[in-house]
Amino acid sequence: MKHAKPLPGYLVQRYHGWKATAYQENQSWYRRLADEGQRPRAMVISCCDSRVHVTAIFGADQGEFFIHRNIANLVPSYEPDGNQHGTSAAVEYAVTALKVAHIVVLGHSNCGGVQGCLDMCSGHAPELDEKSSFVGRWMDILRPGYEKIKDIPDAQGQLRALEKQAVLTSLDNLMTFPFVSAAVEKGQLSIHGLWNDIGEGGLEQYIPATEKFEAI
Repeated sequence: MKHAKPLPGYLVQRYHGWKATAYQENQSWYRRLADEGQRPRAMVISCCDSRVHVTAIFGADQGEFFIHRNIANLVPSYEPDGNQHGTSAAVEYAVTALKVAHIVVLGHSNCGGVQGCLDMCSGHAPELDEKSSFVGRWMDILRPGYEKIKDIPDAQGQLRALEKQAVLTSLDNLMTFPFVSAAVEKGQLSIHGLWNDIGEGGLEQYIPATEKFEAI
């Protein structure tokens, strides 16, 4: 492939630093993971946003989380239509092959994808309404959530509410997957909705009994 280039020097330097320190100190653990395979306890579905550091938030080690990242931490509904579905494939593998005990959907503050959905649905981002927009078509998943928050008067309040609707939409859509709902009903799997305040380091979880996100 003629367009590929060597890795930037600063990344090469960081790799060698990791190999000489973190890896060297834990090489037996890495080899065990390689030889015995992964057995993660949980799958985490989070946003691609570089500010959301999933393993750091929970102090997780290698092999502990099966992590899938996409724009706005969305899960589509179950649609086995023959098209390529990266998120659906990741969920299927986590539940049916890895047998994870938990699926965590992790949303966050100041989410650019959710802001794009808000702009698109309110008519302020016509470019996202174009059929050629991958981001727009992905954010269509969240359109029903926009209908629930569109009457909130202030823009910041709308954004925060829609960020949490993204989590709830994903939780609802997870339950449309037959293998997910079956595992939940058998008590083999639990699903969880979280929202992370990046600036404050806060973490909230959705409580069904109150239908609210509450601080952990």
